[in-house]
Amino acid sequence: MQGAAPAGFSRADSLRGNYNAPLRSCYDINYYHLDVRLDVAGRAIQGSNEFRFTATRDFTQLQFDLFANLAVEKVEYKGEPLPFTREFNAVFVTFPAPIRQGQQASFTVYYGGQPTVAKNAPWDGGLVFAEHGAGQPWVATACQGVGASIWWPCKDQQADEPDSMLISVTVPRGLTNVSNGRLRRTTKLKGGATRFDWFVSNPINNYNVALNVANYAHFQDTYAGEKGPLTLDYWVLPENLAKAKKQFGDNVKPMLKSMEYWFGPYPFYEDGYKLVETPHLGMEHQSAVAYGNEYKNGYRGLDRSGTGWGLKWDFIIIHESGHEWFGNNITTKDIADMWVHEAFTTYSEALFVESQFGKDAARQYIHGQRRNIRNDGPIIGPYGVNEEGSSDMYDKGSNLLHLIRTSYVPDDARWRELLRGLGRTFYHQTVTTKQVIDYFNQQTGQNLTPVFDQYLRHAGLPVLEVRFPTTGPPLARWIAATPDFELPARLRVTGTAGFVALPLTTTFEAVNLPGLTKENLEVDTESCYIGVLVE
Repeated sequence: MQGAAPAGFSRADSLRGNYNAPLRSCYDINYYHLDVRLDVAGRAIQGSNEFRFTATRDFTQLQFDLFANLAVEKVEYKGEPLPFTREFNAVFVTFPAPIRQGQQASFTVYYGGQPTVAKNAPWDGGLVFAEHGAGQPWVATACQGVGASIWWPCKDQQADEPDSMLISVTVPRGLTNVSNGRLRRTTKLKGGATRFDWFVSNPINNYNVALNVANYAHFQDTYAGEKGPLTLDYWVLPENLAKAKKQFGDNVKPMLKSMEYWFGPYPFYEDGYKLVETPHLGMEHQSAVAYGNEYKNGYRGLDRSGTGWGLKWDFIIIHESGHEWFGNNITTKDIADMWVHEAFTTYSEALFVESQFGKDAARQYIHGQRRNIRNDGPIIGPYGVNEEGSSDMYDKGSNLLHLIRTSYVPDDARWRELLRGLGRTFYHQTVTTKQVIDYFNQQTGQNLTPVFDQYLRHAGLPVLEVRFPTTGPPLARWIAATPDFELPARLRVTGTAGFVALPLTTTFEAVNLPGLTKENLEVDTESCYIGVLVE
């Protein structure tokens, strides 16, 4: 079925993570209809998911994914049951006759059981069962990383998104389910239950598909955006309605104005923008952003940057909404490349600060992000085994983008157009690291691959080594794990106006700065996150 897993990983890892495996790559998902009933008291789920797909080659067998603790009751094709086998969290279905390349077909998976309950969402995956008020139920999903198949059957790969999706959720009467997209209908069913049908008209990644259940209060607004009126819908706990109106009112429209300015129009006008209060901190669920920041500015009242600027806005609203552009609009094929989601979104925080408080404030904020960097491993993880790289993808990734801007695209208008062009070029697409770096190379007309490689594929920083020999001029070079690394170093004699950018490689070159000594050397480490060694 599939080859052996890479060293250090199991076959289960490769079954989960390898999107190029023949039994996965043989079909392209076009549409899902997820139809589930939630048993809140029993913490159980029961339902089905219809897979509509187009065959990319001839095949008789395919793989879909569902965690082993959930039972596959049957798989149905053209009204008849299909034989299937299970291995770890993968399910293999055999069709009675070959599905031909280009053929469109569908099958439906019926399943049920008690899904994994998340212990510390959103950092681990599953369903969150909580209470609010006087013992009122409050349920949500969060499954980034572990995968959507922890609670519903799907082709659990970021590389393949359905073009659209219908999400039908039945809950006990008196509760409301809020999912992605727009609410098509609400149906009262026999037995004291209500079904909510939400339709997503844009491509959506599996881990973004969300279920949020409570006796929600709902209020609305509209934003005059670049593509016209954008609907804003807010679903919050009734006891928090007044706080929500103030906090969302203070943050959402300024956020949208900044994000649209820097990255282009909100990518999902057809599905609208929603904030949904959840019993976990937050998640970038497409068009239904999960919010659990307790209506505080900062990160639960704290400033991750330590600069003070992070306490002037609500971190979860700005960060998780930024993922609508990076993570939801542009999605990586493999979770190993998650830096594309997190670096750009963490950098969007700084751009928001810039739009509200100016470039100097943004520079301080980015510099403050470094307090969270550990330089403990590569930002890009191993491919094909559903493994992320270092968490430095957030703050180190943000500083990498700041370095690219200050060193190679210092013109603000040009930088803005480069970022907006990224959204246009990869609109509603899944991508690789190589595609993103190639885009930067093309747009800047320079080979930035060694710079990206150094920061993404190696734990350590590049180190600027400056030597002052007893005779002759000072010498400088980069010490880097990437052999062909080169980057302008910004130096000056203390007290002089402005830094001088010196193109340097890993080979020593003379530094032509009159009067430069070991004592008066000043290196610009704010524009570039680097190490410095002076000898």
